Amino acid sequence: MRSDASYDTQYEEELQDAVAIVGMAGRFPGAPDIASFWRNLRDGVESVSFFTEEELAAEGIAEEVYRHPDYVPAKAVLDDWDLFDAEFFDTSARDAELMDPQQRLFLQTAWHALEDAGHAGDRGGRRIGVYAGVSGMTYLLTHVARDPASAGVLADFQSQLGNSPDFLATRIAYRLGLSGPALTVQTACSTSLVAVHLACQALLCGECDMALAGGSSLQFPHRSGYLYQEGGILSRDGHCRAFDRDASGMLRGEGVAAVVLKRWRDAVADGDHVYALVRGSAVNNDGADKVGFTAPGITGQINVITDALDIAGINPATIGLLEAHGTGTALGDPIEVEALTQAWRRHTDKTTYCALGSVKTNIGHLDAAAGITGLIKATLALTHHQLPPTLNHTQPNPRIDFPTTPFYINTHLQPWPTPTDHPRRAAVSSFGIGGTNAHVILEQTPPTPHTPT
Repeated sequence: MRSDASYDTQYEEELQDAVAIVGMAGRFPGAPDIASFWRNLRDGVESVSFFTEEELAAEGIAEEVYRHPDYVPAKAVLDDWDLFDAEFFDTSARDAELMDPQQRLFLQTAWHALEDAGHAGDRGGRRIGVYAGVSGMTYLLTHVARDPASAGVLADFQSQLGNSPDFLATRIAYRLGLSGPALTVQTACSTSLVAVHLACQALLCGECDMALAGGSSLQFPHRSGYLYQEGGILSRDGHCRAFDRDASGMLRGEGVAAVVLKRWRDAVADGDHVYALVRGSAVNNDGADKVGFTAPGITGQINVITDALDIAGINPATIGLLEAHGTGTALGDPIEVEALTQAWRRHTDKTTYCALGSVKTNIGHLDAAAGITGLIKATLALTHHQLPPTLNHTQPNPRIDFPTTPFYINTHLQPWPTPTDHPRRAAVSSFGIGGTNAHVILEQTPPTPHTPT
C-alpha cells in the first residue's frame, strides 16, 4: 500500500491496467447537468414528482386507472426531454421528430461528455469506441404511431432507424465521426454498467484509444405513475427506501449519462483531467441458480463482486463507499447485502466501515441508465471527498444484520477522510432483470502522477 501523498514505482506498475474517467455528462431528474446532480446528492434532494389528476389525464391515462386506489401518481421525470438541436447534429427536423428521445438525448450527452474530456472537436486520429444502451421503444408506440400524419409509420424504415435500439451506438459513431467499435448493449437494468465494463476491456486490449460508455432511459407516457402490487418491485408510496424496514420497492426514473474513458497511461501522457480510475470490473450472469427469471441470484452476485476485486487486486477493506443496486425490494436488498458480505469476507473481517448507498432513493430507478448514474455518483464522491446521504432510511431491514456486515447506511452528508495507507476507493453494482450482473471498482485519481514508462 502507499500513502496518499506518495507515488512510487510499484504503484505506477499497479496502474498499468487502470482506465481513467476523463469526461462525464448527464441529465437527471431535477438536475440538467453533472454539477447540479452533485448538489442534489450532497444536499439530500429527492427529485420525485407527484402528478395531479389533470396532468395524468393530459398524458392520456384513463380515469379508471388513475383513480384506482392502488394507483401511485409518482415518477422521477426528466425536464425538457423534447428539446433537440437537429441542425447541430446535421439531422432533418422530420427525422428528429421520428427519433426516439432516448437516442436524441444520448447523442447530445455523448457530445457533452466528449466536450468535457476536451475531445469534442479534434480527435487527433484517435479511435473512439461507443458502448451504450437504451430502454424500451415506448415513444414509437405512444407518439409516432399515433400521429395521424405518420400513417404506416411502424413499417417505415426511417422510423425503425430512429427508434430501434440496434442503431443507438452506430448513430453516435456516425453523427460524431467516431471510428472505434460501436456496440449497443442491452442487459436491462445493468445495461450501462455493462457498457462501462465492455469499454474498459476494449481499451485494455487495444481495440480503441478512447471510449464513450453510458445509457439513456425515457419512458412514455411521460408524466405518469403506476399500479402498486403487493410483493412487486414498485413502491407503495412513490418513494424508494433502499435497505429500510419500510421498503416496498422502487419507482421509475428517467435520465441519460455518459463517461469518456481512456487508458490511464495515455491520459497521463496527454495531460487529461482525470475524475477517477477504474481499477477493475467484471460481468457475469446468474444462470438458472435462482428462484425465477426476474429474481436476483446470490451466487451470481458473489461471483461478479469477487471477480472484480480479484481483477482490480484490491482488498475490500480499503473501499469506503459501495453504490449498490439498491432497489428497496423485500427480496433484492437482503440478497444484495448477503452477497456483498460473503464476497468481502474472503478478504476482511472488518464491520460497519463502508457506506452503503443507492441513488435510486434520490431519482428512482433509471433502468438502462441506472448503472452509469451510480458510477457517476461514486466518481463525484471520490472527487469531492464527501459521502452523500442515502434517503428515506429510518430503520434497517430486519432481514439484514448490518452490525455483522462491512456496511452501514449513511443518512447524512459527511466528509470522506483521507486514508493513511491507501487511496479512497468505491465500488458500484448493477444487476439486470434476467441475471446479467456488473461490478466496478473505482479509485481516486493519484495526486501527483508521473508519466508511466
